[in-house]
Amino acid sequence: MGIKAFAPATVGNIGVGFDIMGLALERPGDEVIARKSNTPGLRITKITGHGGKLPYEVERNTAGVAALRLMQHLGESKRGVELEIHKKMPFSSGLGSSAASAVAAALAVSELLRTGLSKRELLPFACAGEQMATGSFITDNVVPSMIGGIVLIRDGATLDVHRLHTPRGLYVTVVYPHIEIMTKSARAILKPEVPMDKYVRQSANVGGFIVGLFNGDIGLVGRSLKDEIVEPQRAGLIPGFYEVKEAALAEGVLGCSISGAGPSVFALSANSLVAENAALAMRQAFAKHKVESEVFISPVNQEGAVIC
Repeated sequence: MGIKAFAPATVGNIGVGFDIMGLALERPGDEVIARKSNTPGLRITKITGHGGKLPYEVERNTAGVAALRLMQHLGESKRGVELEIHKKMPFSSGLGSSAASAVAAALAVSELLRTGLSKRELLPFACAGEQMATGSFITDNVVPSMIGGIVLIRDGATLDVHRLHTPRGLYVTVVYPHIEIMTKSARAILKPEVPMDKYVRQSANVGGFIVGLFNGDIGLVGRSLKDEIVEPQRAGLIPGFYEVKEAALAEGVLGCSISGAGPSVFALSANSLVAENAALAMRQAFAKHKVESEVFISPVNQEGAVIC
């Protein structure tokens, strides 16, 4: 017998909210199965869907670290627990792959050991797993993957995080081009200085985006979904990015930008029809640059990680 947890992919940053906003998708996602064992300690016994890229050593695996930190916190580090990790989403895609594994592991082990901890109380352990992968304590993928919805991270260090309102009918289109961008590399190219005029416009866009969500003002959401700071620096990493963005906007999406560190590109739409039409146009734009891609379309996932 075991406990299986599913944690969804996420769109980090949501364009305007670098490191402070994220949202959860319905799919894809990762699954982790936790089982009790007669052998003391935590072990990873099986990993699928990883193409040999992931280590079985607990301290070098995001799921392993998340589960181990939880067990250490509980004083249960010598308890026999086995993990199976089933990767069902692409690596280095800008969809929070490492975060999803960490979230699923923390939830599965918590349920297996009957800790009674809430999903919010499990966030520090999942974040520890993500930190191992990215080198930074980044929460904009972990938080929405765990608790669902659209989230604002007021302060990552203290996990002062808040759910934002999701307007009725909001759909997310994500197009994942088959190229790889490592999060660490995408962060390394960012300049530490921000011109004052861009800072002012970005601040206004963040505020406008949040107000638009809470008021159900789709027009304001769209006008505010403009990244003045990070997108221009990372766009060159994605072949044909601006053509893909223009193709989406031409189909009537509210806005379009880079998902997380890329290379996935996301668009928000007021309904599923626009989301589907945008997906086709975005894929065609990538194809003109001889880049294959795949599409994920979903409403915002309000559940987050679940036991299944």
